[in-house]
Amino acid sequence: MKTLKFGLALSLFIGLIACEEEMKREKIDITYPTTAKVDTVTNYFGTDVKDPYRWLEDDMSEETGAWVKSQNKTTFGYLDNIPFREELKERLTSLWNYEKVGSPFKEGDYTYFYKNDGLQNQYVIYRYKTGDDPSMASVFLDPNTFNEEGTISLGGLSFSDNGKIAAYSISEGGSDWRKVLVMDTENRKIVEDTIVDVKFSGISWKENDGFYYSSYDKPKGSELSAKTDQHKLYYHKLGTKQIEDKIIFGGSAAEKHRYVGGGTTEDNRYLGVSASVSTSGNKLFFKDLSNPGSDFITVLDHTDSDTNFIHNDGTTLYFVTNLNAPNKKIIKVDAANPGPENWIDVIPETENVLNAGTGGGYIFANYMVDAVSKVLQYDFNGKLVREITLPGVGSAGGFGAKNDDKELYYSFTNYVTPGSIYKFDIKTGASQLYRKPSIDFNPEAYESNQVFYTSKDGTKVPMIITHKKGLKLDGNNPTILYGYGGFNISLTPSFSISNAVWMEQGGVYAVPNLRGGGEYGKKWHDAGTQMKKQNVFDDFIAAAEYLIEKKYTSSEYLAIRGGSNGGLLVGATMTQRPDLMKVALPAVGVLDMLRYHTFTAGAGWAYDYGTAEDSPEMFDYLKAYSPVHNVHAGTNYPATMVTTGDHDDRVVPAHSFKFAAELQEKQAGDSPVLIRIETDAGHGAGTPVSKTIEQYADIYGFTLYNMGFEVLPEKVNNKIKE
Repeated sequence: MKTLKFGLALSLFIGLIACEEEMKREKIDITYPTTAKVDTVTNYFGTDVKDPYRWLEDDMSEETGAWVKSQNKTTFGYLDNIPFREELKERLTSLWNYEKVGSPFKEGDYTYFYKNDGLQNQYVIYRYKTGDDPSMASVFLDPNTFNEEGTISLGGLSFSDNGKIAAYSISEGGSDWRKVLVMDTENRKIVEDTIVDVKFSGISWKENDGFYYSSYDKPKGSELSAKTDQHKLYYHKLGTKQIEDKIIFGGSAAEKHRYVGGGTTEDNRYLGVSASVSTSGNKLFFKDLSNPGSDFITVLDHTDSDTNFIHNDGTTLYFVTNLNAPNKKIIKVDAANPGPENWIDVIPETENVLNAGTGGGYIFANYMVDAVSKVLQYDFNGKLVREITLPGVGSAGGFGAKNDDKELYYSFTNYVTPGSIYKFDIKTGASQLYRKPSIDFNPEAYESNQVFYTSKDGTKVPMIITHKKGLKLDGNNPTILYGYGGFNISLTPSFSISNAVWMEQGGVYAVPNLRGGGEYGKKWHDAGTQMKKQNVFDDFIAAAEYLIEKKYTSSEYLAIRGGSNGGLLVGATMTQRPDLMKVALPAVGVLDMLRYHTFTAGAGWAYDYGTAEDSPEMFDYLKAYSPVHNVHAGTNYPATMVTTGDHDDRVVPAHSFKFAAELQEKQAGDSPVLIRIETDAGHGAGTPVSKTIEQYADIYGFTLYNMGFEVLPEKVNNKIKE
């Protein structure tokens, strides 16, 4: 027996050595392109700040175009040498290839729904006559036919009251600037001239006569113009030219707002307008459309709160607000005297953050309890009808319908459960499964656990950690720590095909709910803004330290990832603690904190960030963490792949260009510093599925390769088991 045991042990030992040998990787040589430096200096409150790569801010110049090509040549030359990159792409493609169907909705005589057969770049809109067999549905609008390259994507879609006309917006190359086309829904033909230069806008119909939309005067390139803080609401009457469209709100000194949005009530009685100077807080105005000569009535004349209309019953208006209620509440008020002094609480504030929808004569209060959904149904007097039994612990959404609907559809998902749709009887409260996707992924093999860890200042922060069941806590698990932490955005559990592929490889996926987000209301958001922004980075660093302490992973197997404001999070964390992670993946990040407000929509982010022009103290604070300004020579930075789109007009690519140039110049270690620039692409929305799959194959390939894997981890694990 002793000999047998020794033989088995020796065999296993030899197997382990063989696997380790397979895991050893060859170093890929990199010669970075030369990035020119130009003497450019800006003085802030007596301090000169050098900006040698400012020329990269001109993303339309030939010089920048040549730089993009040379960087991509280097990056893709590196990625081409990763041995399992194609395997990842094949698995992503295979898992992505399942039918995805959205909730049905009624417009006019038809019922519509979105569907993707599996690998279509964009969802197709289908319809059938309401009452007919859904299997008789036919294509209503196929965005995949907009152009062969898939770079024109569908934005919003909105129907006139009678459902006979539809207006839909399109984005070209991922731009935030949109065009709006108007279609006759019976023959599906375009019936109007295209509305152009629309930005940050919904489409809201006034009965069947026309619709409201919002836009700015369009500047040239990425620079701000004098009028980019003058968002305006327009009305387009069917049968007229865009040049005849009337400005309904905005454009004057008294109505100078960076974001203006308008929408009609379901009964077309009122037009509501929300106006703000930043991404947080809004003024609110209402106009009685039944009285053509009426002026706007002020509901709120300040931006100290986020207040949004949800319903009206005649002249009684209902709003969800965080005014004097950081976790939000629902109030009602008469339209004749709608000021806050006349508000009546319908659903008071609770300890949990509220989001609300309405439908079928009821309010649906969707609460976040430690970032997980709890849904309560109320009548419009605030009487609790029932708590809705959800399919599990996760995120539920879509609790909204028209006032006379008898049923609604809601979605449910979490990190291991692909999104399913449930049909809900509004009167009885009965839910039944409407559609569950058929996908080559077994949720039962995985687990999600929520933990609470302690940040630097003692604050308790929740984090959900997801991985295969039976994970060995030995510090050797490849781990992605994903975060955002800003703009009142909440990260709630949701299924991701790409994350599923990561976890199939034995990877851990961890998401902390950092301060700056909206998971615990306005106080939680404000605790991660302006001169408290460092709290967000400290929360993220503490999350990484927790994962390492508990041996989910180690610094050799940890990657940090985030996009947009999350790209800033990654940039700040890797420059403050380059020792903490093996790989850094900042995507479309806000990385130059001294100049972000001078580009496109950047000035609207000042509530969260402050600006370098506000005060000497704010300048010093921003400069102390701005990723572009905190790359230091002689530092061993983690393997980094910056990702961006060459025509991102929200977070302009200059942020990523300058950060990559600084890292390539000053990297002291052997780890690669690359930038992957998607061409003819924007901030991410509307990216074709084919490109998304390629991006994730590159991101995961880069990550695992720089963690030391020569073959995919799952192959190593299987060989050890054998």
